[in-house]
Amino acid sequence: MLRLAAVGDVHVGADSVGHLREGFATLAEQADVLLLAGDLTKRGELGEADVLAGELRDLPVPIVAVLGNHDHESDQQRVLTQRLLDVGVRVLEGSATVLEIAGVRLGIAGGKGFAGGFVGACATAFGEREMKVFANASMLTAAAMESALGSLDTDVRVLLMHYAPIRGTLHGESPELYPLLGSYLFAELADRCGVDLIVHGHAHGGTEKGATPRGIPVRNVAQPVLRRPYAVYGVEPGRHASQQADRRADAPVG
Repeated sequence: MLRLAAVGDVHVGADSVGHLREGFATLAEQADVLLLAGDLTKRGELGEADVLAGELRDLPVPIVAVLGNHDHESDQQRVLTQRLLDVGVRVLEGSATVLEIAGVRLGIAGGKGFAGGFVGACATAFGEREMKVFANASMLTAAAMESALGSLDTDVRVLLMHYAPIRGTLHGESPELYPLLGSYLFAELADRCGVDLIVHGHAHGGTEKGATPRGIPVRNVAQPVLRRPYAVYGVEPGRHASQQADRRADAPVG
């Protein structure tokens, strides 16, 4: 069984030196890989990127990450991505990567994702140019993620993103915010392609566990939801993910 540690919305700032590192102290004992679901910094500033890179440098497991909306705030996302690449973090944006762990091939596809809403209450590419741009952003992003998933011929496949793919993990947020927190397009593509687990962040007031219409487990790993350094999910080839009981991983964040 593969053990996937996951967390998002850690919002590293210039004053965050040591905070993540402390939470990851026993990571190697708990997990085989670490997934970071976006909003890794507060405002995507270069000083924050340097702190983040220092927190992640030389961790004992492979790290795969996507960026979030906060990481785009300062329009320095390319530099932030390079800082992460420099310390060995694999950063996805409409792309995929493959890891071999204990003889099991793990494929991870992902990207930031985008907003747009859910069936019955979603944006459509009609009317004003601004509305078309907004709606098309989700469609283009979803198409890139579907292509990335389609490229994977692996034993286990995971979709990693920042925005939410379903309503279920948004429960606890104000319903008026749902169209800004995610899009159903990403659940649809996952159901078409078939994956073992979807991981996202972004919804600080949401719920950890949900599922797509076809039953793929979806996990909201925003740290304010988890209230611990990370969660660990076990995945076996051919089986959907199950949460692992792990006292250290479930410990409250200090």
